[in-house]
Amino acid sequence: MARLTGKNAIITGGARGIGAAIVRLFTAQGANVTVADVLDEEGAALADELGPTARYQRLDVTDPAQWRAAVEAADQAHGPVSLLVNNAGILAVGPITDQTPESFRHVVDVNLYGAWLGLHTTAPSLRRAGGGVVINISSTAGLMGYADLGAYTASKWGLRGLTKSAALELAADHVRVCSIHPGPIRTPMTAGMDDSLAARQPIARYGTPEEVAAMALFIAADATYSTGCEFVVDGGATTGSVILTTMSTGEA
Repeated sequence: MARLTGKNAIITGGARGIGAAIVRLFTAQGANVTVADVLDEEGAALADELGPTARYQRLDVTDPAQWRAAVEAADQAHGPVSLLVNNAGILAVGPITDQTPESFRHVVDVNLYGAWLGLHTTAPSLRRAGGGVVINISSTAGLMGYADLGAYTASKWGLRGLTKSAALELAADHVRVCSIHPGPIRTPMTAGMDDSLAARQPIARYGTPEEVAAMALFIAADATYSTGCEFVVDGGATTGSVILTTMSTGEA
């Protein structure tokens, strides 16, 4: 039985990578899905491939007017929005001393302000739906620091905090808000990274977008007693470090 039948979802950054995997899975599970992105050709092609339960909507997540248009269009097409996945995100690599203020601000605007705008704009529709679920795609960079990823790390820690505040504020409206914290996942964003990033994890490989999508489905359909929670999909990367030495036993 489809687990999201009758649900109306908006998924940002839905044209490719993790977002596209969530779009495919949610559609397969019976949801009506708005593929929201600025990648017009890829987003429209994905929606066409999936058929009438998927539709593409151009959405710059930093633009309040485009958010209002996206929520209104989704509402008119399939009724009040009951699922929101704030997945859109960008990355800028470099030390804090070298990054420009404009670059820092752009990363935070897309990754954090864009998610806040999504919550802010979609909340009335979620209330009209009688409740729903918001899933914020954060990162292991929202749980620990990364050198040369200052803006990205700051934005993902901020998204983690926003998730908790929203969970408290929207609980009375039967809206659950959770965050997913992926580790190294094979997506276009990580295409230039080598395998050494994941080599010393307990599960020593990159994850797949589909594995993150499976967690999103669990939160949306099954985690009915969870809100304000962090769900980690990282191959054990944040578990700790393994000391790769041979130690002899003895007495001090």
